[in-house]
Amino acid sequence: MKSSVIRLAYVLALVASVAYAFFTMRGPHGVAAYMEKRQVIHEMEDGNATLSRENQLKKEYIDRLQQSKEEQQLEIRRKLKLVKPHEKVFMKRPE
Repeated sequence: MKSSVIRLAYVLALVASVAYAFFTMRGPHGVAAYMEKRQVIHEMEDGNATLSRENQLKKEYIDRLQQSKEEQQLEIRRKLKLVKPHEKVFMKRPE
């Protein structure tokens, strides 16, 4: 008699723990939320990789400007829209 009551208590505890795990996994903090968070993390990692590549390209561009006077002059002329004397500039009309 005593062993059957203990067995019944174990079975009830097992059923209760399985039911708790089932409803917890289906709830707002369960598997769906976990998958959504993994997706957000993946998107952020991709964004970080893109920003890292952009930073590297900008560093290389700055290094080229620091090392080359010709690059500096071309960039200054492009930004300020300067023209040397006797230089011809062709402008294209927007279509």
